[in-house]
Amino acid sequence: MPELRQNMVTKEWVVVASERAKRPEQFKSAEEKEPVPEYDPKCPFCPGAEDKTPPETCRVEKDGKWLVRSFPNKFAALVPEGETDNVFSGVRRVMNGVGFHEVICETPLHNQHMGQLTEEHLASVISVYLKRFNDIGADPRVEQIIVFKNHGAGAGTSLVHPHSQLIALPVVPAHIRHRVEEAMRYFDDHGRCVVCEMLDMELKEETRITLETECFVSFVPYASFSPFHLWIVPKRHHARFGDLTQEEVPDLARNLKSILLKLYHGLNNPDFNLVVNSAPLDGGTRYFHWYLSVIPRVSKAAGFELGSGMFINTTLPEENAEYLRNVDTGE
Repeated sequence: MPELRQNMVTKEWVVVASERAKRPEQFKSAEEKEPVPEYDPKCPFCPGAEDKTPPETCRVEKDGKWLVRSFPNKFAALVPEGETDNVFSGVRRVMNGVGFHEVICETPLHNQHMGQLTEEHLASVISVYLKRFNDIGADPRVEQIIVFKNHGAGAGTSLVHPHSQLIALPVVPAHIRHRVEEAMRYFDDHGRCVVCEMLDMELKEETRITLETECFVSFVPYASFSPFHLWIVPKRHHARFGDLTQEEVPDLARNLKSILLKLYHGLNNPDFNLVVNSAPLDGGTRYFHWYLSVIPRVSKAAGFELGSGMFINTTLPEENAEYLRNVDTGE
């Protein structure tokens, strides 16, 4: 019989359509992707084209060459100049588009999948995420920072060269505020962080875990809204990604590399989105718990999802996790 499962962190309901459920291997893409070269002379992110991007805000080098670099997005959604000037007019509200929009170029190689980076290299990428998060977060105009990566056309990417983005907003988006309020409500009712509670249950049951390391746990949530939707959650309770320590960065890199390689080999390099889910900069310390989510684009939202705000997951999270645990990545 189908089930309705609720994610107690997001309060979202998910229909787990067991009678329509597909086997995990059925989500493996049959599409043959076009080969991508290591270097593209037309790419503005490839080595030698540094003058085609705005001045860098951060750089990690190895052997005298850049390994990771960040810079403002040339076509930024928000700009750092000016004040927000919040104006109300009846039922209308408008603010200046003040904020930050940066690109984190993850590798000099035009065709290198994030999961194929070494753990050390991936740790450098995460360290740049962390530095720019904290540097930009010091600006009093910024209330929320989103770090994300789009991989593949189905995930919304427009440039092939491996890169992530950071957008800093002068407001807290409604769905994030809602999650903070739900976390506060759970904390008031139970005296404990809801994500810490979830993590304890996942560790006890073990059926949805893909990797546990010293500092992080990777798992498919009990009420994941789409096939192979994964979370990486820190064991230590802290609300904001910016509270991550440099000692924890390599452990996060190990978890992220494991997930991405298993998806790459197990589902034939699917398009995916990666998102760092962090508390607003002005609160949530006791009850919010940051985490990183990876969402493979192996299913599509349709009319029901748009009309209800609920998702239909046509595979079982427990089977997804078991399938990924058994994927041989060759490492």
